[in-house]
Amino acid sequence: MAEKRGELSKEAELEERSKIMTKPLPQILDEIEESIKLANEAGQNAREAADEARKAGEKAANEAARVAAEAISKVEQTAKSALQLAELIKSAITEAASTLDERLSGKKR
Repeated sequence: MAEKRGELSKEAELEERSKIMTKPLPQILDEIEESIKLANEAGQNAREAADEARKAGEKAANEAARVAAEAISKVEQTAKSALQLAELIKSAITEAASTLDERLSGKKR
């Protein structure tokens, strides 16, 4: 069976060679020209697809940057609020400690 496959592929190869030898040159040149056109079209399609992919990537990156900037802004606002609250708590604790110290030492304001 393997020998038959080998023989078939040899026969197919010889047949293909004989087709090339029997085709007229203008037909061969036309086929080459058509192949070049198809290759150019495929190349153009690939360039267009790459350009679309680049634009989509840029759009996604811009959107991600925008979302990140919004998140950073929210975190900054939360941090500012927490800092203000911490300052109020510190002030209240300092005042309470001062009042407690005055009461314990018998002093009055």
